[in-house]
This record gives sequence, C-alpha cells and structure tokens, in this order.
Amino acid sequence: MTDHVLIAGPASWNRIVELDRLPEPVPHMQFALGDWETVGGTSAGKALSLAALGRPVTLHALLGGDVEGERVRDALTSSGIDLLAGDGGVTERHLNLMTRDGGRVSLYLATPQPQDDTPSPVAIAAMSDAAAIVLDLAPVSLGLLPAARATGRPIWTDIHDYDGQADFHRPFIEAADAIFMNADRIGGDPFAFMEGCIRAGASLVVCTLGADGAVAVDERMTRHRVAAEPVEVLDTNGAGDAFMAGVLDATLSGAELPDALRAGARHAASVLTTRHLHPSLDAVLG
Repeated sequence: MTDHVLIAGPASWNRIVELDRLPEPVPHMQFALGDWETVGGTSAGKALSLAALGRPVTLHALLGGDVEGERVRDALTSSGIDLLAGDGGVTERHLNLMTRDGGRVSLYLATPQPQDDTPSPVAIAAMSDAAAIVLDLAPVSLGLLPAARATGRPIWTDIHDYDGQADFHRPFIEAADAIFMNADRIGGDPFAFMEGCIRAGASLVVCTLGADGAVAVDERMTRHRVAAEPVEVLDTNGAGDAFMAGVLDATLSGAELPDALRAGARHAASVLTTRHLHPSLDAVLG
C-alpha cells in the first residue's frame, strides 16, 4: 500500500456572483459585488487540499471535451493532481450566487453523465493500493462502490447537507468508514444521526458547524469538538472540503482524532482567504 489517496466525484467550472444578500423569489434587480470564474466541485476541492498538503492524490472525475473541461484539466494538473478524467459528455458547470457569510444558491447549468456504464478500470486499479478512498456524491462514485468495498481500504465520504431521508446518499453512508456532513438540513441535534451511523458500522462521523467549528463521534461513541480557527473570510467555497482533507491527511500520518480535527480546522481556515477552492489556484487562475 502506498500513501496516495483516490478521490472520485465532481469537478466543475463555476461562475461565482457575490451578492450582499441572496435573491428573494420575486422579480427585482440587484447589483453584484463581484464575479469571477473558477474550478468548483467537492472532489476537486478535496484533491487540491490534499495535494497542497503534500499528499499524493488521484482524482477521478467526469469532464467533457469542451472549453470548460480544458480549463478544469489545466488547473488541476497544474496543481499537482493526478487526474483520471472520464467522459461525461459535458463538463459540470454552475452559476453560484454567494454572500460573504456563506449563503449560496447553486444553479446547475450542465451536468455530466457517464458515457460508459462500466466503472473505470484505471480508477479501480488506483483504489487497490490506496491509503484511503474518498467517494463523493456522484454517479461516477456510485458505480465504484462495490469495487471500493472489495479492496478493504478505508472509505471516506462527504454527505454534505443530508436530510436523513434522501435515497441517493444511503449507499455511500452504508459503505463508508468515515462520514463527513454539515448540520444544515439534518434537523435538531446531529448527534442522534451521527451515533446511529457508528452503530451501523462507521468508525468516524464528523459534522461541520461553520463558524462554530465541528463535532465528531468516534467508534467508541466518544464525542469530540473542535473550534473554528479565527480568520478574515473572503469566500467560504471549499472550506468543508479543506476541513475533511486536513483530517484525512493527518489521520493517514498517524495523528489521534483530536489532533486530526485541529489540523482540519487549520486547513479549512486557509481556504477562506481566497476566492478559489484553495490558495494554490491563485497562481494558476489569478
């Protein structure tokens, strides 16, 4: 086994429009505070963070043969990521309406779909000796779940704002050793859901709480808390992905959970100071 991580899931090309408030559902006019284009996608964010931490990382994502796909390819490979691009027909594109305090409306302009029902044999080979496998919510990752479980390697997943009901998330939750999420839609105290995941077989569940840091439950049902690192926030995109990447990298390096959570908080703070998913893209995209 090597020390590399295999990640499968979304990478996209996004236009970000910064607003002082999210639009109300009535006809009106607003002035943007700014706008820019950048790489998006939760899996791209994790890969960028791991690469910046010095962790060898392979990213399997669906891209198209379009201009946006070339931009994503160039940005990710220039950042030191080993990219396994599958044919998605088109490259995922979003228009994200954002506020500086983290409010977001994401409009999906294009969504890739696997052009081949057979999971990538190259991605399966990369999983076979990975230190960890990260499977994010996407059809390309869903198809890799059986092969990932067969490797016996630890599987990490990010279920984001799971509401406790959506069917698409369940195979990821059932397969994962480590589950990351936020508390936006789970309702009430997240610990009930988190502890249920541990009883079902997960060894770690982490719930991020934005400016309030994060909470975690380990395989012994011990609860942990970590504070957010103080930082002047420029943009919140990618903070959750950076947090998970920081925890994963520290865990693979042998850190105990409290230290790994602090490493995640530090790395999350580092991406709040850039308009991109990670400061490493500042030199690539400007």
